[in-house]
Amino acid sequence: MDVSLSSWFVILLAAAAANLPFLNERFLGIVSFKRPAKSLWLRLLELIILYFIVGAIAYFIESRIGNAFPQRWEFYAITGCLFLVLSFPGFVFRYLRKQHA
Repeated sequence: MDVSLSSWFVILLAAAAANLPFLNERFLGIVSFKRPAKSLWLRLLELIILYFIVGAIAYFIESRIGNAFPQRWEFYAITGCLFLVLSFPGFVFRYLRKQHA
């Protein structure tokens, strides 16, 4: 896989995964609950889990291309904030959009 193509793949995967908790009522898109709506805390937990899943996929792709570089806490702080920014459209759709009756 080309380096540029794999970079765009990880970015698009992160954008889709960041919005997944806010766009459906299933946990990780798979498990449904008896309650009709997920709470905000459950959505945030799902967001954290998806962050680590996307990070593992990105690490796997990086190791397939060449050497995987060791990262320090700064990398994870920046990518965590970027993942939160990517989840903003889903958050707006779920909580800030005006509901028409």
